Amino acid sequence: MKRLAQLISYLKPYFTNTWLNILCNILSIIFSVFSLTMIIPFLNILFGLTPKVTQKPDMNYGVSSWVDGFNYFMSQAIAQYGEVTTLGMVCILVIIVFFLKNLFRWLAIYFLAPVRNGIIRDLRNDMYKKILRLPLSYFSNERKGDLISRITNDLNEVDTGIINLLENMIKDPLEVFIYLGWMIYNSPKLTIIAFIILPISGFIITSVGKPLKRQGKNGLSHYGYLLSFIEESLSGIRIVKAFNGEWFQRMRFVRVNHEMFRINNRIIRLRDLSSPMSEFLGITAVAAVLYLGGKIVLEHQTNLSASGFIAYMLFFSQLISPMKSISYSYFNIQKGLAALDRVNEILDADEVIVESQTPKALNEFQHHIEYKNVSFAYQDEKVLNDINVTIKKGKVIALVGPSGSGKSTFVDLLPRFWDVKSGEICIDGINIKDLKLFDLRKHMGIVSQEAILFNDTIFNNIAFGMRDAKEEDVIAAAKVANAHEFIAQLENGYQTNIGERGSKLSGGQRQRLTIARAVMKNPPILILDEATSALDTESEKLVQEALYKLMQNRTSIVIAHRLSTIQHADEIWVLQKGSIIEKGTHDQLMNMESGLYKRLVDMQAF
Repeated sequence: MKRLAQLISYLKPYFTNTWLNILCNILSIIFSVFSLTMIIPFLNILFGLTPKVTQKPDMNYGVSSWVDGFNYFMSQAIAQYGEVTTLGMVCILVIIVFFLKNLFRWLAIYFLAPVRNGIIRDLRNDMYKKILRLPLSYFSNERKGDLISRITNDLNEVDTGIINLLENMIKDPLEVFIYLGWMIYNSPKLTIIAFIILPISGFIITSVGKPLKRQGKNGLSHYGYLLSFIEESLSGIRIVKAFNGEWFQRMRFVRVNHEMFRINNRIIRLRDLSSPMSEFLGITAVAAVLYLGGKIVLEHQTNLSASGFIAYMLFFSQLISPMKSISYSYFNIQKGLAALDRVNEILDADEVIVESQTPKALNEFQHHIEYKNVSFAYQDEKVLNDINVTIKKGKVIALVGPSGSGKSTFVDLLPRFWDVKSGEICIDGINIKDLKLFDLRKHMGIVSQEAILFNDTIFNNIAFGMRDAKEEDVIAAAKVANAHEFIAQLENGYQTNIGERGSKLSGGQRQRLTIARAVMKNPPILILDEATSALDTESEKLVQEALYKLMQNRTSIVIAHRLSTIQHADEIWVLQKGSIIEKGTHDQLMNMESGLYKRLVDMQAF
């Protein structure tokens, strides 16, 4: 119930439409009941089963008063226009009533459409917002395809399984309530029999519906795995082909897809069992009431007339459709709840990187960055150990060391992609945990080894994250990054779409666009994470020139495996097993005969 209450809270912006839907459903049911109740009294009068009413009855709010009033109206119409003409009038009235019934039914659906779609839209917005706020640690434990499945397929299941219930949550129970009310009024004895029979049907339906939720959650999880598998295959298609892995991947996909086939078969068989089963149980209940009720009428154990009994059975049969709908909704809601559980796993996920209750603004970086006794571990694996360093404004600091020594983790802690386990990182004496997260990251530009670009135009990639960017500023940033020349040669210039991850460009061109993006942001602190290691010599030269321009008058932290690119750094720090073991300029470190830095340089020179 807590999960459903959370979902219902999304109804608040659609309060007006919800009530209009309820009103139209009520009017639709009223006209439906009226269409059933007005035919039998007319036929009774027409065929002489009920005496004609010649004296106008006193009208009040009782049911019998309305029945007597209708009988009087019918009697007067027959006397004035004749039986055939009155029959035609009743038929026209039936058509009008059914038209109004279906008009209000359509209006109910019309007013509900923005509610259903609006709730899914708002849920999807909140999920995407939460995904963007979650820390990097969350994504290292989750499959990308599974996250995509939750924000797409799972929300569709919530729509069809739960929000679809909004369409019938008023109409079906109200129909059942009104029909049962009429039945109780006309024959309490028969209705008691019906109440004994109907719960048995409900219990059987419920017992079959419980496994559906479990199977539904299993199916959604496996669908997420299937999406992840496809995404990985497409991302690594070059490797698949290079290693003749088409057959291997195809056989893995066949196994995963076959398991999806088996799970879906179980789900569909369970879900589709609801309709025939509820119809069979409904007809069984009708047959039981027909036999027992007919026996009571024939043995004169009730005041109910033969026509009244027919009317009673007609109303009881009308219970089948809404109760069938309720049972089918119950099956769907089980699958929808399984999907909602997976959606809530994202919405309720802990945001490890959280702002202080009273964050401080960082308007300008003025003095230094300081790491104080900083240690960090991924789960139980310690990566940084008691780091104590200071980076002064305007200095270029290079980080070198073997793979796994903690270089990338060192820089990832600064923009709070991760939070330190112990110690603190300060900017101008203020702990970065006490700063506004937006202000902190606004002062930093990052150029990584992998050129991360979006399937958009060159202009939008360079101006990413900036509102109302001017064309002249984008061009100026591209010139600093040595990118303007190749961009100008493209057919659509800065409006050229670069494809997924910039696939239409070369590696060097992609990297220069990421540098132009950093230039456009104009940050005082720059983080370069092996920005040239994946490039050929010519591209590296162009990118390196762009980086030198970018680093001017900025505080820079550079990670490099190609040590020739950081010889002019103000200071080089050598990391090994999470600790800084050497510090100094290139010349100072080269003079250390047994130093790790000198050994790495000599190995690369060789």
